[in-house]
Amino acid sequence: MTSATPWDVAIIGSGINALAAGALLAKSGKRVILCEREGVAGGCMRTETLGPGAVFDPLATTFVLWVTGAAHGALAADLARHGVEFCATETPTGVLLPDGRALVYRMDRAANIAAFNAAATGDGDQLDHDLTGFLGKAELLFGLMGGELWSRKTAMMLGKQAWSRGPLGLSSVMGAALVSMRAWLETSFQSNLTRALWAPWCLHAGLGPEAAFSGQMGQVIGFALEAAGAPVIKGGAANMVRALVAIIEENGGELRLNSEVQQIEETGGAVRGLRLASGEHIAATKVLASVTPTQLHGRLLTASPRQEDLRKYRYGKGNFQLHYLLNGPVRWTTEGLEQVQLLHLTPGLDGVSKAGNEAERGLLPEVPTICVGQPCAADPSRAPEGQSVLWLQMPEAPRHVKGDAAGLIDTPADGQWTESLREAFADRVEAILARHITGFREQVLTRRALSPADLQGMNMNLVGGDPYGGACTLDQFFLWRPFGDTKRHETGIRGLYHIGASTHPGPGLSGGSGYLVAKELGA
Repeated sequence: MTSATPWDVAIIGSGINALAAGALLAKSGKRVILCEREGVAGGCMRTETLGPGAVFDPLATTFVLWVTGAAHGALAADLARHGVEFCATETPTGVLLPDGRALVYRMDRAANIAAFNAAATGDGDQLDHDLTGFLGKAELLFGLMGGELWSRKTAMMLGKQAWSRGPLGLSSVMGAALVSMRAWLETSFQSNLTRALWAPWCLHAGLGPEAAFSGQMGQVIGFALEAAGAPVIKGGAANMVRALVAIIEENGGELRLNSEVQQIEETGGAVRGLRLASGEHIAATKVLASVTPTQLHGRLLTASPRQEDLRKYRYGKGNFQLHYLLNGPVRWTTEGLEQVQLLHLTPGLDGVSKAGNEAERGLLPEVPTICVGQPCAADPSRAPEGQSVLWLQMPEAPRHVKGDAAGLIDTPADGQWTESLREAFADRVEAILARHITGFREQVLTRRALSPADLQGMNMNLVGGDPYGGACTLDQFFLWRPFGDTKRHETGIRGLYHIGASTHPGPGLSGGSGYLVAKELGA
C-alpha cells in the first residue's frame, strides 16, 4: 500500500528535534507526517507513574536549552496555548561533598559572587570576571553552537568578528574556547568546593573534565543557568510532547505510532519516501531522519558509502538512572538544599575525573557522580501532597561492563547489563545518597532503576545508553558531526536530511537541528 498524495515532509522519529521540525514545517503550510517505531511519542521526553498521583520523567527532564534556544522563540506562544508551563526555582544547581559541605548556585550574580568568595577569597570575583568575559564572546560562541555552520549567515558572522577583533583576536578567542574543564577550574578557582560545583557539568555536555572545549561548555552552562534556571515542564515532559503533536495535527500533520521505518526509498540520488515494516509505502518529497548515523547508514539506506565512517564513529559513556517516590519531604543533612533543582553529589573535580575514567575503561565507578534532580521543588504537582519525587542521573556508566572499580560487584562474563547488576549498582548509588538524607530508606515508597541497556530498550537512539547520540569530543562536533566531511544536515541524497543528537548542534533538549533544517526548508 502506498500513500495516495505525497507528503511534503516525512520525519523518522518523534524526539525533540523531529517534533520541533514537524511543528515549524506544519505551521508554514507543509504537509507533514511523523513515523515513530515506539508506542509512545517523544524520544527522550517521557513521563510515567511511580505511584498513585506521582509522575516522573524517566529520561530527560530539564529544558534550559529549549527555553534559551531559537525553536522555543518560534513556538513559545503555541506551546503556551496548549498548556505548556515551565517551572523553575531560583537555585538551579549546587554541589554536595562527601563531608557535607555544599555550595548553591543561584539565578543572582551578586549572590553567587558572595557565595564563591565565602568559599575562597577571590573565587567569586573570578567567577564574575569569567562569566562577564563569556558575555563578550557570546555572539560568536552561540552563533557557532546554534547556527548552521556551512551558511552565508555564519560566514558573515565570522567576518564581522574578524573585522571587530582582528584576525589574531578571533584566533585567540577560538583557541581559548578549547580549554578543558580542569584547566579552567584550576586556573580560575582556589577552592575545591567552587571547582566541584562546576566539574560535573561537563558530563551533561557528553565530555570529561580533561576534554578540549569542556571548560568553555562549563561557562556556557553557568551563563545559561544564571539566566534561565533549570526549568522542568509542569506535570512532566510528556506535556511538551503532547503540545508539539497538537501543533502538528492542528495544522494538518499526522503522527503515527508503532510505525517502524524499514527503509528510506530513493531513486536517481533523490529521496522518494519511506517503506514501513508493515509494508506500507509513504511517498514524500523530503525526509528528515532523527536517528543515529548507525541507523541511517547501516540500516535505513541501502548500499550507503559510509561504512568506513560508521566503523570510526564512536558512542560515548552510558547513562544510569534511578528514580524514587518518597513519603515526606527530602530532609538533607546539610541545610539549604531543599530547593536546588539539580544537585551533584561528588568528591569534586578529581572524583569526576576518576569516575569518568573508570567508566571509559568499562568499569562500574567506585564513587559515581550523582546528579540529584528535585522536580517537586519547582513543580509540586509531580507528587501527591506529603510525598516527593527524586530524579537521579549517573552520567558515567559503562556501555559494556568489564568489571567493578571497587571490586565488590560481580559482573557478567559477557559484559551485558542484567537486572541483578543494575540493582547492585543502584544499591551503591543509594548508599551514597542515604548518607546525606535523614531517614531516607524509611521514606522510600518506590524505587526504579534504569541501566544503559534499559535506556536503549526505551529509545534505540540511546546506543549502549549513550544519551548524546555519540561521543561529543571535538573531532565529532561542530563541522565534524557526525562525519568529517559533513555539510549542513545533508546526506548526499537530495531531499534527505539527518537531524537529531548525532548532528550539529549536538545533544540536549534544544530542538536545534530540527529548527535549522525546518528553516532551510522554508518554515
